[in-house]
Amino acid sequence: MARAALALAAAGVLAAGVAACDGDGGDDDRTVGRVGVILPDTKSSARWATADPRFLREAFARAGVTADIQNAQGDKSQFQTIADGMISSGVRVLMIVNLDSGTGKAVLDKAKRAGIATIDYDRLTLSGGADYYVSFDNVAVGRLQGEGLVKCLTDRKRIRPVVAELNGSPTDNNSTLFKQGYDSVLQPKFDSGEYVKGPDQSVSDWDNAQAGTMFEQMLTQRRDIKGVLAANDGIANAAIGVLRKYRLHGDVLVTGQDATVQGLRNILAGDQCMTVYKDIQKEAAEATAVAVALARGQRPTTATDVVTDPETGRNVPSILLTPKAVTRDTIPAVIAEGFVTRQELCTAEYAAACAAAGIG
Repeated sequence: MARAALALAAAGVLAAGVAACDGDGGDDDRTVGRVGVILPDTKSSARWATADPRFLREAFARAGVTADIQNAQGDKSQFQTIADGMISSGVRVLMIVNLDSGTGKAVLDKAKRAGIATIDYDRLTLSGGADYYVSFDNVAVGRLQGEGLVKCLTDRKRIRPVVAELNGSPTDNNSTLFKQGYDSVLQPKFDSGEYVKGPDQSVSDWDNAQAGTMFEQMLTQRRDIKGVLAANDGIANAAIGVLRKYRLHGDVLVTGQDATVQGLRNILAGDQCMTVYKDIQKEAAEATAVAVALARGQRPTTATDVVTDPETGRNVPSILLTPKAVTRDTIPAVIAEGFVTRQELCTAEYAAACAAAGIG
């Protein structure tokens, strides 16, 4: 399937809209096709509003390839409308972050029928048949969260702590992989009786407001919750908001992931024990390199990993990047890599906490 899509993507140069970013009418303008990118929303994680669009634009600009980057704002109909527009405009490559696998598959199928090469970015579209997949080792992300929570609970000398789980959206395959990772760490603790399994629920569409309501209900049922495995920083912040309301913040230990500014601030404040840093700049660069190769009618050479679609059994050529755990002591490294800046993080409210963490 990937070879067929590549052959179609390479067959001929589109007559319109095939321009490099410099737009000088040179050879690149005639040989490089445009790329369409659809991001999912701006509510589930701050990354989709800030990090990804910025790093993708920069990477495509460096490559001299025109990219149309749009955000569906969580609307499935809008997602399909954007895709239709990109397909009809003649993009050579379509890169998507699906809202759910059903919507994503419909878009990928339509693109393939038009001879457009396809990439799943960050989230695998189950049964979608994308030609390539670029993401992180998301089981490893979850494992780091589980290990981080265990370390936090151990450092605080919690005895038989009750641990609640606030999982990500059930329509996002990444949520399944994250949970697989952290449950591989936590389930043995539950089975041995070292930890007590508390409420375990999934947050539809990564909705942070829903996560807050859900966690308040959990806390009402089990006021003895001492650990919260929150699937990302947005969900963690929602749980922390509830804990603040009951004056339990800092006492109940909470994980996250994405290393958002808010997540890092919560760590500095002592309200969140860890997060997971995923180098989105590198993810965007790797995805861009695959897209550029396809737009030029070439076969990408960097997708040396393989991910098996659990629904179809198809092996998808992939790039899987390595995540890193982040605690208070390692926040300076995230700043040093340029993912966030000191100015963004250390506003007046957090200046003292930044200074205490060695962020000068």
